[in-house]
Amino acid sequence: MKKIYTLASFILVSGISFAQVSDASFPEPTDISTKILKSKKVYSSSAAKSTPFWSEDFSGGIPATWTDGSTQILPVISAPWVYRGPSTTPDISIGSEGAYAGSNGPIASATASDGFMLFDSDYYDNGGTPGNFGLGAYPCNSIASGGAPTGHVGTLTTDSIDCSIYPDISIIFHSFYREYTGIAKLAFSIDGGLTFTDTIEVHPEIEVNERTENDYQVMLRMPLNIAGNTNVKIQFIYDGTILYNTSYNGYYFWMIDDIELVETPPHLLDLSSETFGGWWIGYEATGDIGTDFTFYPKRQAIAQPYRFESVVFNNGSEDQSNVKMNVEVESSGSNVYTGASAPITIITNTNDTLATTTNFTPTLTGVHEITLWASSDSLPSSDTITKSTIVTDTVYGVDYDWNSDGANAQGGYFLGKPCGGQVLGNVFDIYAVDTITSISFHVSASSAVGNDVKVVLYDIDDPEVIDPISLAESDDYTLLPTDTNKWITLKLLDPYPVTAGIAYLAAVKGTISLQDTTLISSSSNENSSSWLQDNCVATDPASTHVPGDWYSIGADGLLIRMNFGVIPTPSGINNIKQSQFNLYPNPTDGIFVIELDKNSKYEVTVIDILGKTVFSTNTKGMNTSIDLSSFDKGIYTVELKDENAIYTEKIIVE
Repeated sequence: MKKIYTLASFILVSGISFAQVSDASFPEPTDISTKILKSKKVYSSSAAKSTPFWSEDFSGGIPATWTDGSTQILPVISAPWVYRGPSTTPDISIGSEGAYAGSNGPIASATASDGFMLFDSDYYDNGGTPGNFGLGAYPCNSIASGGAPTGHVGTLTTDSIDCSIYPDISIIFHSFYREYTGIAKLAFSIDGGLTFTDTIEVHPEIEVNERTENDYQVMLRMPLNIAGNTNVKIQFIYDGTILYNTSYNGYYFWMIDDIELVETPPHLLDLSSETFGGWWIGYEATGDIGTDFTFYPKRQAIAQPYRFESVVFNNGSEDQSNVKMNVEVESSGSNVYTGASAPITIITNTNDTLATTTNFTPTLTGVHEITLWASSDSLPSSDTITKSTIVTDTVYGVDYDWNSDGANAQGGYFLGKPCGGQVLGNVFDIYAVDTITSISFHVSASSAVGNDVKVVLYDIDDPEVIDPISLAESDDYTLLPTDTNKWITLKLLDPYPVTAGIAYLAAVKGTISLQDTTLISSSSNENSSSWLQDNCVATDPASTHVPGDWYSIGADGLLIRMNFGVIPTPSGINNIKQSQFNLYPNPTDGIFVIELDKNSKYEVTVIDILGKTVFSTNTKGMNTSIDLSSFDKGIYTVELKDENAIYTEKIIVE
């Protein structure tokens, strides 16, 4: 079972919409999502899809025989589903119009251009204006006027469907959903809509401030007592009455399109919640976190090899025997690992968590592509899932979307606020003795400059109950205009030797500022442990918040990395990484820029992992573009040399 962190949840706010901790223990609405459920195909290429016996793509709007429940029944506010079509206003190019829904756009279903359906709870309550709670067309949060929150309910009901000849039925549809306190549900009727029973939650894996991808497909088994009837109706329910706290109800949106009913295939497996760090099972034996470290130092990886796990669900109508999770790892185009879980039987409509019987110990640095799939006696392969990790010499990181880091990253978490400075950090398990010399972090493109920050290394006795002890730190560093949307590396004043079997927090510490300024970028990695220390003084007299409390920030892998080994500081160059020299983007598709703060002349050499010089040139100014796109993927060393000194930095070609 996945670990549950027990400290108070982090808080999210709007404005320019980045996370910060508040006095409440429940997140407020925000226009950024903390976790995104990735797109998937609901049918494997190896599983024959049944021909739909009923379907609806909304190409003609809401069918006249359907019912769109929009009757107000106090205290619940019943609001309508709306049709977005090519000729409607707004049209198919617009998704939710809510103040906190984010720039998510419309659903990306196969027939979205012909129209789709939307329940826009966010917009209904606030009319698209931040802070305008309870003042929209269908108000459900009358906080401003002192009223209690109620929550929206929206029901969209099909016409009668004859399911009499099908003993086992699955419903498939595109679903673009973002949750605050609402829940997306399906209910079923066999008496023509007089009564609805057997309610199913559509996205139980989505939690507060999380969403699916815009092209996500859902497949759900209909209750067996519903199949086989002649007068079936299906009701899509947005239920915003679930009261998670005393502040808000409802919010965000649900879009649906391309609904199909099919006879459930006998053999169908779905692999999800995949991890290569031991997040689900492996941590129980070792006592670590089980994080997916997407930059994994080779010394650590040898001491604690990669551990592959996933949840396998039997969506078919028959039990599946000899079900296995299969894994292959490739590096530089060659297979370097093949493994599988022990075979088990998974009965229909249930799931189990599987782990490979062997782990993977890398022998090379560089990019490793991981492919996972499920199989059984009856199904050669489910859909495959591919993930990437980089084995490094010195860099330790959890920022999962490493291939897009630095790409004009606007999101993140505040370090400096008017009420006090904050601390952001990632937990790293240490499996082999080493020395930490520096900490790197990515400064969001939305950050202001001129604020002081420093990096801090903390000791953590229990990674699930954060109460860290400061061990080492850097000097203060003032952010420069050239630092935004860049990686910054700050050296610890004294390199710190770390002990195997201990968890450490690599963190960035901000200072009080007159406005919300410096931000650390973030990316989605649900198999990681990231934390924020809130040092703001509470303004609410009734608040129980104590400055200095630590809060989990859930599924966000902060762009903060730990670095091992000696970082050379040649004579003649003082803190060159901090003030004069930068490589971006890093990782790169092969083309990157060497950026200098002033016109300088250096001899540039690129060296591969075997020590061979593969490229050389000379700089001629402040920016020099290097093209390694024809080279193999991997880690290269970029060496800058002038008459006084030599400086080296790693670049990752993906």
